Amino acid sequence: MGFASLNPSYGWIVLLADRASNELEEVPVVTIAGVTLVADLAGALYWEDERLLVVSDLHLEKGSSFALRGVLLPPYDTVATLGRLGAVIARFDPKVVIALGDSFHDRDAHGRLSPANRDILGALQARRDWIWIAGNHDPELPCSLGGSVASDVAIGMLAFRHEPTGATGEIAGHLHPKARVSRRGRSIERRCFAGDGMRVVMPAFGAYTGGLNIRDAAFARLFGGAAFTAHVLGDNRLHAIAAARCC
Repeated sequence: MGFASLNPSYGWIVLLADRASNELEEVPVVTIAGVTLVADLAGALYWEDERLLVVSDLHLEKGSSFALRGVLLPPYDTVATLGRLGAVIARFDPKVVIALGDSFHDRDAHGRLSPANRDILGALQARRDWIWIAGNHDPELPCSLGGSVASDVAIGMLAFRHEPTGATGEIAGHLHPKARVSRRGRSIERRCFAGDGMRVVMPAFGAYTGGLNIRDAAFARLFGGAAFTAHVLGDNRLHAIAAARCC
């Protein structure tokens, strides 16, 4: 997939659907510190110039973590999350994948991966540079997972870490942003990217992850008020909505 033309001011970009074809498609983008990234509706970001894919907060094995505490949930969250991740990787064919922390729901979750899910993860990592960012749920990731482990990564103008600090050029996770919008007497709530052009907080990617409303004080502290945008994940498009308009 490669850029054909660009109009980041209006939040869209035209891409070559396939490097070997002439088919075009429009996809949404977000711009962070002057760097334009494709905003995939699954909740991932793709940096074409670096062939780099970013996802956050997979929370693998959350279902089994709850089961250990006597809360029984359908034990299919890991395979569902890896399936969605596989679809995004197939769509962009990245050279580098960064998982922005809380990839596993607890310190021992990686040990509960089934052999089948370990094989799926290994296949996704094959022929790619895979970077696990340590999160608060998974601060000590083993080398046996494949890839490398880091507390944060800086590439060009961008910095990738789990917990947001508000730094310019930062792509972070942790807060699981979601936006609620009311229209014509109805209210809908969806995951979103929360950003102001200088920094962005990514939505949680995991199947069993909840969300924090972007009107929460945690986002006001990060962005200095409500002067930021919720890039809301719709069924067929990304909706850019001023945070002040959300409820």
